[in-house]
Amino acid sequence: MAKLIYSAITSLDGYVADEDGSFGWAAPDEQLHAFVNDLERPIGTSLYGRRMYGVMAYWATAPADQAGAQGDYAQLWQGADKVVYSRTLTAASTDRTRLERDFDPAAVRRLKASADRDISVGGPALAAQAIEAGLVDECHLFLTPVVVGGGTPAFARKALVRLDLLDEHRFEGGVVHLHYRVKA
Repeated sequence: MAKLIYSAITSLDGYVADEDGSFGWAAPDEQLHAFVNDLERPIGTSLYGRRMYGVMAYWATAPADQAGAQGDYAQLWQGADKVVYSRTLTAASTDRTRLERDFDPAAVRRLKASADRDISVGGPALAAQAIEAGLVDECHLFLTPVVVGGGTPAFARKALVRLDLLDEHRFEGGVVHLHYRVKA
C-alpha cells in the first residue's frame, strides 16, 4: 500500500505563506532543493487543491534539461501524475493531470491501496481534509529560520495530530527538516 505524505516548507511559527500570501522567504537553496527532490523521487501521484496547483504548474514548463536541483525537480514534477481538486477549473493546464470536483476520502483510500508508488498531498487546505479523514501517513516539515507572524498555517488550527519523529536534518542555511509518522 502506498503512503500519503504531506510536505511543507514553513516559517518557524508554522506558516507556509505570510499575511500577504508571499512565500519568497521559503525559497530553497540548492542543497535543500536537492534534498526535497530525493524525497519526491518515490512519489507517483500528487494531490493538489486549486491554489497549490496554480503555484506548482510553473514546473510544467520549467526547463527540465537545466543543470542542478531545479532541472531535476522539473523532471520529477513533469513525470508524476497529478490530481487537482477544484470546483472552478474547467480544464487542467498541465500534462498527466486530472480534475476532480470534490475531495473524496474513499477514492483516495482506493488510490493508496492500488498505487505502486507513494502519493503526496500539497497545500495546507487539502492536507487538512486528508488529515481529518485519517489518510496522511507521514509529514515532512521544513522549518525556515524566519518568523512571519501570521498568514496561511501549515496545519489547520483545529487539527490534533499525534506524530512520531522518524528523522531530523539540519541544513547549512538554518532550515531544519523534521520527518514524522502520523500515529494511528
